[in-house]
Amino acid sequence: MRVLGVDPGLAATGYGVVESTDGKISLIEGGVIRSNSDDPIDRRVGEVFTGILEVIKEFHPDVLAMEEVYSHYKHPRTAIIMAHARGAVLAAAHQAGVPVLPYPSTTIKSSLTGNGRAKKEQVQRMVLDILALPGPIEPLDTSDALAAALCHINQQTGALAL
Repeated sequence: MRVLGVDPGLAATGYGVVESTDGKISLIEGGVIRSNSDDPIDRRVGEVFTGILEVIKEFHPDVLAMEEVYSHYKHPRTAIIMAHARGAVLAAAHQAGVPVLPYPSTTIKSSLTGNGRAKKEQVQRMVLDILALPGPIEPLDTSDALAAALCHINQQTGALAL
């Protein structure tokens, strides 16, 4: 099973492709799609759409996993901006015929760390351990995207058995 995890954001959309074969999980690719904050919103959304579509076409994931939209009442603008990027990701996945599975952030964190309220750094450490990577994954957008992909694998196969 090949999974594309996505951490949607308008300035930086993290992505990570992982594969689970016979209980072994391996990193295929990870990175960030960036847009210029000085560009109009339609261009920025278009860059996220195009970038995710290119990743899908290159790596042929079976499924796309990403965090559900979360918003705190003190920061409604953040949710709106994230929703623009999320819409671009959803449209790209639809166009490519890749099913999308959303996960609450607490499920992603709990799936990797055993704690639904874990800090980003804790999640990043678990991603490093699970994928047996030698050093930190930067930026955290990429680590968060890989966490979503690993969460999906764990939800489907129980491969991460914490």
